[in-house]
Amino acid sequence: MKKTITILLGLLCFSCENKKEIELAKGNKTIVADVQEHSPIYIFFKIDKKDTIADVNRKNSIASTNWIFNIDKRLPLRLVVPELMKLQTKKEVSIHKNETAENYFSYDNYTKKSLSFLPFTKVKYVLGKPIINELYFGKNDLIKFNSSVIKKEEMQYLLNNLSSKVQSEISISFDKNCSFNEYINYKILLFDLKIATKGISISNKEYIY
Repeated sequence: MKKTITILLGLLCFSCENKKEIELAKGNKTIVADVQEHSPIYIFFKIDKKDTIADVNRKNSIASTNWIFNIDKRLPLRLVVPELMKLQTKKEVSIHKNETAENYFSYDNYTKKSLSFLPFTKVKYVLGKPIINELYFGKNDLIKFNSSVIKKEEMQYLLNNLSSKVQSEISISFDKNCSFNEYINYKILLFDLKIATKGISISNKEYIY
């Protein structure tokens, strides 16, 4: 699927085969503007009786390409992340795996009215709670560092003023009931964070509980 036009992908995201539709997450910034040599994966929002289901369609995915995950913004992380973990594993163990291929989430940059992408290839999901140094993201803009509630605007200042005598990592965690839309916006927020203190880094593991 070479050099697929981004606008065409945008149309496919909203109206897919069998008349299924996806409501993409909305963000205020573009992380990556275009992805070439890609395959689409869709995770639809589905109601079966009274249960919400993450309905996955990956039949057009090719392991040697970049994968673009088009995920309905209404789905909670508790349903999305297990599917992401399965798909990451399938790609990782494929004999056709391309070491340079990446995984991306698609979302709508509403400020520019354009389709955008967020890389997550190196993220390792963990279903559980971290032990120490937790930066936690919950529903309704709730953010905590360990047990202290902080504001979005305070995160960079907090990271700039951490002190550590030993090398350590900041663990990132999310409320399992956060919507995928909330998750994408937290990820955009995290993308620009920098750590000034030597010996401290942000873990590539993301804890969901």
